[in-house]
Amino acid sequence: MCDYSLEMYASRPARESEKYTTTRFPSGSIGLSVPGDCTTAVCVQYDMRLKLADISSDIQNRLNIGADEEVVFARLEHGAYRDGVRFANGKEISLQLLGAGVTIALVEEMKEPATVLEEPKVILEETPEPVIRERAPNTRERVLELID
Repeated sequence: MCDYSLEMYASRPARESEKYTTTRFPSGSIGLSVPGDCTTAVCVQYDMRLKLADISSDIQNRLNIGADEEVVFARLEHGAYRDGVRFANGKEISLQLLGAGVTIALVEEMKEPATVLEEPKVILEETPEPVIRERAPNTRERVLELID
């Protein structure tokens, strides 16, 4: 979302087609903004996938990552600042420590494939031929038969 440290600034949600940069706002806090506009903080939902570019070499070395990485925007449970990112290797860092100047884009979520409805398959079961049993004559019929 937007860290509480950016509450004094106008804010708006991130949009899929835009690119952002980590920016040091006049208060000293680092957040996301459209390049060149440090008056509006851009808010990203937690668990959103992001593509980072231009990560500093210092951060690359400390976290054993590359200059460009795909991450998940995360709410950190430690430290004064809660907005951060989680790398594929499991390491997390706050936007404050990530620093200013990192380029960020939302990763387009994979669309669910269209559901193909199949016609129900009718399975015809073989039914056994009915068994016809001759009725055995009961005792009374048998007796009458013998008398005749």
